Amino acid sequence: MKRAPGPATAWLRALVSAGLLALLLAWLEPDTLWAEFHSLAPSWLLLALALSVPQVLVSAWRWRLTARGLEMTLPMRTAVAEYYLATFLNQVLPGGILGDAARAWRHGRRQASMQSARGAWHAVLIERASGQFALLLLVVLALMASPPLRDGLLRALAPAQAPTEPLNPAAALRWAGLAAATALAALAALRWAAPIRAFAHDLHRALLANGIWRQHAVASLAVAASYVAVYFCCARALGIGTPASQLLPLIPLVLLAMAVPGSVAGWGLREGAAAAVWWLAGLPAAQGVAISIAYGLLVLLSSLPGALVLVALRRPRPEARGAPSGEAP
Repeated sequence: MKRAPGPATAWLRALVSAGLLALLLAWLEPDTLWAEFHSLAPSWLLLALALSVPQVLVSAWRWRLTARGLEMTLPMRTAVAEYYLATFLNQVLPGGILGDAARAWRHGRRQASMQSARGAWHAVLIERASGQFALLLLVVLALMASPPLRDGLLRALAPAQAPTEPLNPAAALRWAGLAAATALAALAALRWAAPIRAFAHDLHRALLANGIWRQHAVASLAVAASYVAVYFCCARALGIGTPASQLLPLIPLVLLAMAVPGSVAGWGLREGAAAAVWWLAGLPAAQGVAISIAYGLLVLLSSLPGALVLVALRRPRPEARGAPSGEAP
C-alpha cells in the first residue's frame, strides 16, 4: 500500500479537483448547469440513501469473506464499522484510498503475526480489486448495450487517417523509447517479483483454494450494480426522464473514472467523465455533470456514519481515563 500523501500532494490533488470543476463550469456555464437542479424529488434521494446501506453491508461481508480465506478473524460488526469509516475518509481525504489503507492497517495491527498483518493489507487489495473488476465487467456490458455510446467512443478513439510513409528518424526514436520503456517495466517487475508472488499466493488462498470466488463475484457484482442504481436514482431525483435503457449503460463508464487517483473522492474526474460520456451518447453534457455532482454529494452524505465511528474511536476508553475513585492509581 502507498504511504499517506504529504501536505503538498494533498493540496495538489485538491487543486486538481477544483481546477477540473472550474473548467467544467466555465465550459458549460453555471446557469446551464444549475438549471438542472431546479426541482429535486426527495423520494428518489431517500431511495438512493437507502440503497447505500446494503451496499456497505455487502462490501463489509465481502471483506470479511476475503479475510476468512486468509485465516484471519474479522467480526461482521467490526467490518461494517471499519467500512463506513473507510468510506468517509475516502470522501474527505485526497487520493480516495487512505480510508482503505487505514482499515487495512487497523486490521493488521490486531493480528498476532507479521504474516497475518501482511495478509490484512492483501485482503483489502483483493476486496477492492474484485469490486473494480466487477465494475469493469459492467462497463463492457454497457458498451455492448449502448450502440450510440460505443460508436461515439470508437469515433473519439479512432486515429486520424494519414498517408503511409516510410519510417523516419522521429518514428525510429519513438520505437526506441517504447523499447526502453518496456525494458524498464520488465526490470521493475523483477524488482517487485517477491511482493507480487506473495500477493498471488494470498489471492489463491483467499478466493481459489477454498472455492469462495463465486460468492465473492456475486457480492462484487451486487455492489457494482448498487453504485449504478444510486447514480440512476440521482438522475431521477433531478427530474431527468431519459429512458432507463438509454441512461443505465452510460453510468458504469463514469463510475470507473473515479478509480483514477489524483483527486479528492473522484471530484472533477467523475464530472469530466460524465460530460464526455453524455456528449458521446448524444445527450446534453450539463445533464451528465449535474447527475455526477448530485451523486458525489449523496455519497458524501451516506458516508457520514463513518464520521460517528471516527468520533467513537477518538473518545478515550474507560480504562484509559484513570482508575476509579477509591482504588489505587
